[in-house]
Amino acid sequence: LNRCKDVSVSFWNPYWMLPTGVCAVNCFWESAFRHQVGTWSPAGTSKNSSWRMHLAVVACGQRLEETLTMLKSAVIFSQKPLHFHIFAEDELHAKFNSSLETWKTAFHQKFSHTIYPITFPAETAVVWKKLFKPCASQRLFLPLILKNVDSLLYVDTDILFLRPMDDIWAFLEDFNHTQIAGMAPEHEEPRIGWYNRFARHPYYGKTGINSGVMLMNMTRIRKKYFKNDMTTARLKWEDILLPLFKKYKLNITWGDQDLLNIIFHHNPESLFIFPCQWNYRPDHCMYGSNCKPAEDVGIFVLHGNRGVYHDEKQPAFRAMYEAIKSYPFGEDPIRSLLHPLEKELQKTTNTYCGRIHQVFTQQLRKSVRTLQGNISRGR
Repeated sequence: LNRCKDVSVSFWNPYWMLPTGVCAVNCFWESAFRHQVGTWSPAGTSKNSSWRMHLAVVACGQRLEETLTMLKSAVIFSQKPLHFHIFAEDELHAKFNSSLETWKTAFHQKFSHTIYPITFPAETAVVWKKLFKPCASQRLFLPLILKNVDSLLYVDTDILFLRPMDDIWAFLEDFNHTQIAGMAPEHEEPRIGWYNRFARHPYYGKTGINSGVMLMNMTRIRKKYFKNDMTTARLKWEDILLPLFKKYKLNITWGDQDLLNIIFHHNPESLFIFPCQWNYRPDHCMYGSNCKPAEDVGIFVLHGNRGVYHDEKQPAFRAMYEAIKSYPFGEDPIRSLLHPLEKELQKTTNTYCGRIHQVFTQQLRKSVRTLQGNISRGR
């Protein structure tokens, strides 16, 4: 009997989940692969992941340009080949494909990509899609959809890489045997922290974690049984998500990020924490500088949450976004990217973030020089 195809099957579970094998995973995720756009290369398998990095993003609504700018920053600065896993609403697929195919000529096939539809379990799709930002909770299901991918970096659309993705990817080698994912703290300064002041649910550590940049060993995630506060039994990833949401749905504010905080609150040994310069947000400077590592070495990954790339509230962040978005492929990056950016940043010193604008370009300057060398060598 194929229980996934037998619509008459009913199964009661005290934790509101069908067990694995009864449609909970094996039926619904197949739809994502039936609708892939683009070419799936052998690099998508775990056997080849050692030489190709995997980057995932979820784009819905008016996020096309922002997502392409993020992907552009990954391509121009990274050294190893990349494979992009792009989850997007159907109307965005053709636009992503046309842009990325154009890039491949300029970058000598440095990257490949696959585009997927937004895919949630059918019976709860509406709930998950509206959990926080449109479609953001898709990231929770990546280990179940991308079954052949060993490790993955997930980022929000409002991320900019200011140094090669290779360097954050290298953190996978620093995971100990219990760690399955890496994220940065939500806040460095508890006095302005959100979770420690307002959260009505468990959260990781002193100030919680931010999931906008999430490095995952997905093989380990799929294998792990997670401690939880719903049952004494440990639950696998596919069995914990819906019960957790149902228990805390009236208490969570930031959607899937809150669910991740709850999971790692109960499983702290499973999380690798990387420093704030790998997920630098307006909160790190808008009330005064509170990411000390960035003051020393610069920003490595910029996270323009709060919509700051598209308004005038944090002009230093917007200047960074506009500089990378406007940079023409193949042009001298010092003349066409770095110098115009530095001039714009000089105009932002009336803001707290603008007063420390040197942290925005300290690492970028090194990356730009490397890029310039690659262009001059024809790479």
